[in-house]
Amino acid sequence: MASGVACGLKEDGALDLALLSASPRPVAGAAVFTTNLAAAAPVKVSQEHLERSGGAVGAVVLNSGGANAATGPRGLLDAQQTCEVVASCLGIKAQEVLVCSTGLIGVPLAIGRIKKAIPALCEALGSTPNDATKAATAIMTTDTHPKEVLVKASGFSVGGMVKGAGMIAPNMATMLAMLTTDAEISPSDLKTALSSGVSQSFNELIVDNCTSTNDTVVLLASGAAGPVALGELSDAVGECCGLLAREIAKDAEGTTKMATIRILGAKSKGDARRCARGVAASLLVKTSLYGADPYWGRIISELGASGAAFSPDTVRIAYGTTDVVRFGTEIPHDRDAVRSYLEGKEIEITCDLGLGSDEAQVLTTDLGHGYIDENMRTS
Repeated sequence: MASGVACGLKEDGALDLALLSASPRPVAGAAVFTTNLAAAAPVKVSQEHLERSGGAVGAVVLNSGGANAATGPRGLLDAQQTCEVVASCLGIKAQEVLVCSTGLIGVPLAIGRIKKAIPALCEALGSTPNDATKAATAIMTTDTHPKEVLVKASGFSVGGMVKGAGMIAPNMATMLAMLTTDAEISPSDLKTALSSGVSQSFNELIVDNCTSTNDTVVLLASGAAGPVALGELSDAVGECCGLLAREIAKDAEGTTKMATIRILGAKSKGDARRCARGVAASLLVKTSLYGADPYWGRIISELGASGAAFSPDTVRIAYGTTDVVRFGTEIPHDRDAVRSYLEGKEIEITCDLGLGSDEAQVLTTDLGHGYIDENMRTS
């Protein structure tokens, strides 16, 4: 069940407080958190609660309008009190409640407004698509729309919602993602499925190469559909995470297009990932994408600087289906057609290193004036 209300954290009166409830009892839960050492108070509290409960989760409460990061002991107390009030309303233990926050860093939460709104938040819980959309809307910051997906597998489903538009880097992003499934599975296997899904999606997404303090992905399993094999669940969770990651890329701050960077022919998987991430994170590559400029020299430079095994004499580079470089030098091609291709909303760049058989891919975006306009001030 889900709900979303406005508690006054956002000055415009928009929805800013959300709740997911595993009614009528706690269910198996797992989560993946930010790797940032400046982790926010809600991250620390949620990690502790998952450990204490053994993976039993009854509810997740989320707020936008404030990250509750770099807020010291007060921040930890505010996060804990939020869990306690939710637990009291739902008749569960505080350690069975996870808490997430998103917004500006270093600003204390208006905890009084949150605590006051929680009873109404619990009362509003419902199981309709509209209830879910309210929750997805309440966690938005610079997102332009709520992001929700549903993956139907054989005999069970995985649903998800996510917020995220900026501070998006490998190894999570500025994002809160809530996934639910009706599959029956243990908390340990649930964590395995979630970790696998995150590693192939949110961990392979770059917008601005910045990692947030609050990144959290939660997966809850009700068990209503009965036992499901780990492999089947991992596939469905991976698909759900992948779709949500693409939604983030499409809605990234100040961007106009997204691009998949595919690396083929690497000596190792690690080398393939290094090359993909190097190209995907390059500001020069991103700005050339924004300008629809097929300047492949920026790509070959990033490949050579990635730290991976590389030889310009063996590399092939293609925009879409059009090869522009073979064996390290430009070949005749239709430049106008390539430029026209780069004006599209979804782009694929393939780099075949010609050194082995390993491959990898990373999802990225262009970078233009809109990103600067969004991030050059905090208000």
